[in-house]
Amino acid sequence: MLCKTRVKTGWQLLPHGFSSPLFCLLALTLNIPAAYPGEASLTLPEALSSTLAQNPRLQVFDLRLQGLEGGRLTAKQNPALEAGLEVENALGSGDLQGFDGAEYTLALSSVLELGGQRQARVGLIDARYGLVEAERRAATLDLLGQVTQGFITALALQEKLALAAGAVSLAETTHEIVAGRADRGAAPQSEVLRASAALTRSRIERARLQAELESRKMALVSLWGETTPNFQTLEGDLFRFGSADSFEALYQRVSDSPAIQAYASEARLRDAEVQLARSRSAGDIRWQLGLRRLEETDDTALTAAISMPLFSGRRGRGEVQAALAARNEVQYRREDSLLRLRARLFDAWHQRQQAVAAVEQIGDGMLPELTEALAQIRSAYERGRYSYVEWISAQRELLSARQTLVDAAATALLNQALIEQLTAQPLATVQRAPAR
Repeated sequence: MLCKTRVKTGWQLLPHGFSSPLFCLLALTLNIPAAYPGEASLTLPEALSSTLAQNPRLQVFDLRLQGLEGGRLTAKQNPALEAGLEVENALGSGDLQGFDGAEYTLALSSVLELGGQRQARVGLIDARYGLVEAERRAATLDLLGQVTQGFITALALQEKLALAAGAVSLAETTHEIVAGRADRGAAPQSEVLRASAALTRSRIERARLQAELESRKMALVSLWGETTPNFQTLEGDLFRFGSADSFEALYQRVSDSPAIQAYASEARLRDAEVQLARSRSAGDIRWQLGLRRLEETDDTALTAAISMPLFSGRRGRGEVQAALAARNEVQYRREDSLLRLRARLFDAWHQRQQAVAAVEQIGDGMLPELTEALAQIRSAYERGRYSYVEWISAQRELLSARQTLVDAAATALLNQALIEQLTAQPLATVQRAPAR
């Protein structure tokens, strides 16, 4: 089921039952532009929703929870009652031949659990249930991050493919202009051949990018169990970024992320194991009640028995010690994870800051300057004032700058996706990069 959540960029479709700070991730920035007319398109929210509904990795957690429900039913039960029949002094020799001197005992026995073992067992199952839920949240967040990164990578390839199509068009125009000048005797035939080779290279590059994009689309749909993409284009804005907080503010959120909360759930599980180990140290009292019949005298009598282990507390020390060691280990693993997450977060934050700055510098300064330079050099070439080499060099510089802009935007969004995955929260606001 899908529900709508209001955010600053519009309405988002989100899976019902999940908290918006956790699962509004990353869909904030890539769902703005309209789809290409007449073509089926895919948005990031649609990709996330399909993944949440259909990915097999997430379905496993439902089965694990069902198994724990069954385990809880078992843990809640009291020790079983046992019925037994005992025959003595039968099938012997002399006076005990046959069953004339036999004694029959029909008994009922069970165990009295001490130390709150039943409650400890149920508590352990409940702690495991909480851990599975925490692992599911962490796995879901990780999967959403994987989908988002795949979507951004494919979107960047789609943008590069559009640039490659523009490069082919530019190479075709260049070939026509050079061929015209050669026909008029204003340019050597070698320039025509070079322009023809450049046109071929641009077409090869376009075909390569098209094939790579199709592969990326196939890898993307596989995340929600599809085998063939049912869309032609990806719908999103590669040049729309969130405004990130300071690194320290972002790091404060990491301790509340599902990856770290899973350690809290594991700690509760280990506490429950310690409690269960201590309850077992109390030992059990085994009792038995029965009715005995003496065939020889035709009499009956009541029988009773009780037993309990000796020194059970001492014998259970090892299990308690092992459970405590496992409990204490969780804290150190949590601290180690926080240190590693801090390093990953800083790297992602730093790279995103640099990439956003690069997009602004290229979009505001480099591209307008190279575009104007190319127009002037082309005009001068047509008048014979510049050489073919200078014109081609200007073309390459402009195309390279545009590709660098796409790479920087993709780097910014990929690191933004990682930041939001690590913190389990979307960035505060969304800002538009300078026009390209």
